[in-house]
Parts: sequence; C-alpha cells; structure tokens
Amino acid sequence: MLQPPGFEPKSITTSLGRIVYYTATRMPWHVEETETAETLVFLHGFGGGSSAYEWSKVYPAFAAEYRILAPDLIGWGRSEHPARSYQISDYLTTIQEFIEQTCHGPTTVIASSLTAAFTIRLAVTQPHLFKSLILTTPAGLSDFGENYSRSFFAQLVSTPILDRVLYSVGIATDSGIRSFLEQRQFAKSNRIYQEIVDAYLKSAQQPNAEYAALSFVRGDLCFDLSLYIPQLTTPTAIIWGRKSQFTGPEIGRRFADMNPQAIRYFQPLEDVGLTPQLELPAVTIGLIRQFLPLLNRSAMATASSS
Repeated sequence: MLQPPGFEPKSITTSLGRIVYYTATRMPWHVEETETAETLVFLHGFGGGSSAYEWSKVYPAFAAEYRILAPDLIGWGRSEHPARSYQISDYLTTIQEFIEQTCHGPTTVIASSLTAAFTIRLAVTQPHLFKSLILTTPAGLSDFGENYSRSFFAQLVSTPILDRVLYSVGIATDSGIRSFLEQRQFAKSNRIYQEIVDAYLKSAQQPNAEYAALSFVRGDLCFDLSLYIPQLTTPTAIIWGRKSQFTGPEIGRRFADMNPQAIRYFQPLEDVGLTPQLELPAVTIGLIRQFLPLLNRSAMATASSS
C-alpha cells in the first residue's frame, strides 16, 4: 500500500495471522530520538479496500514528536487475509494482541468508525492498555436498538455466490471504490482524488480481501455500542462529521451524553462525512493536537484520584 516518506512496513504475528504496520524508520524523522517517545496508534475503519492508508495524511504530522504505529488490521491491506467469516471477537482479540506486542504501558489510540467502536469495547474490558482515545465517528452500526443486518443491502450480500459477484464487480473496481467513497465516506466528491481511489483499490484486490469486507457489509461485525458506552472510563474525545452516512451526529451526541465523565469532548464538523482524516486531514490534525494535552491532563487527574 502507499505510505508516506520515512515510513516502512513492519509486522507482528497474532493468533489470526500476520499484521503489517507502518512506523517511522528513516529520515526525515529523527528515529533515534523518538524510539522512547510516547506512542500513538492509528486504527483504520472498515469498508471496501480500507487500510492504514486512511490515516496516512494525518500521522506523519506527529512523527517528529511521537512513535507512530499504523496497522493494516487482519483481513485488510498488507496484513494476512484468512479465509473465514470474521466476527467481532476476531478484531477485539487481534487489536489487543497488536497493542500488547508493540506498546509499553497505556497508549493513546486514534481510531475510526466501527474500529473505534471496537476500541471502546476493548477499553472497557482492558482499560490498562489505554491512556486516552481520540475517535472519528465511532459507531457499532446497530446502535440504540437498530439492526443493520436486516437492511436490504446486508440481506442481499448474505446470499452465497452472489456476495462474491457483488464484491468483484461492485466493490473491487475503480468505479466501485469511487462510488463507495462518494456515497459512504465523503461529504463532497471533489475531495476524492485518484490516489485515494488507487490505495483503496489496491487493498480491495488483495487475495481473499473479500472475506473481511463481506463480513462487514453483511453486518456480522455490527453491534449496539450504546450498551458499552456507560462502562467506558478512558478519557475520550470524539470527532463526528455531520454528513456521515447512516450514523449522523445525533448518535454521537447521544453517546457523549451517556458518559460525560469519560467522553470529555465531542466535536461535530460541518460538510464532512465518515472519514474527516481523509476529507479534511489538516483540520483533523489540528483537532488531535488540541485534544492530546487535554486528554493527557484528564488521564493524569483520573490516575491520581484512583
């Protein structure tokens, strides 16, 4: 996959296979000075051709000060693509394994959409792994009693044989990727340029890439995040595009209101869709820079009072 200058792929082995991640290894980054620096982990969301590329316009802005880790999650990008029907537990397990193998002590995780929802669940059960969370549009996609798996598209993709045809013809093509980005991820199509399409297409065309993608669109990975929000204790900031398809900002506001002790900041963005990190990366960088010290102070205050 495409990666910014100075970043190279490394890998770890999890219980489901090899996870490839990107980290600063050479100039222009002063790697020798950042090896002991605080770590930021960037986790991409799910969709046709998703990968760590989703954060590649954002994480280089932090490489001079932080140790950056941006993995392709199992089944996506350059990571292994086991031929299986993926379940929520697969991602909870492999994300935990990734953090445990690559990070030392509580870590700040910056995550997107459904993966951000998985991160909240993991922070509830394994709070010692997390220092703070900065999340863009975290949603379980079956929130507050909604059931995505009953939607027409989810039912259609659940049809054997037809599901593979739909993936190869309707998703893993240049036009399919562009259509997905226009309809699902971006508020304004003129912000989609060919490099983005090419990066998603390359990931979508990896061998066995359809397994994770179809598990996602069938609804196998969806759940009601509202059941977990009240249990969250990790200091959290949420960024939410007002034009996010299927998951409008009213859902995010309801989440924030459920647990203001943990969700310290909720920032909606006008004219932005599901992935502000690709649509408006400079704004996303600015918000992350704003939230990091605020959440760190919150984490220190929580630790001192416990």
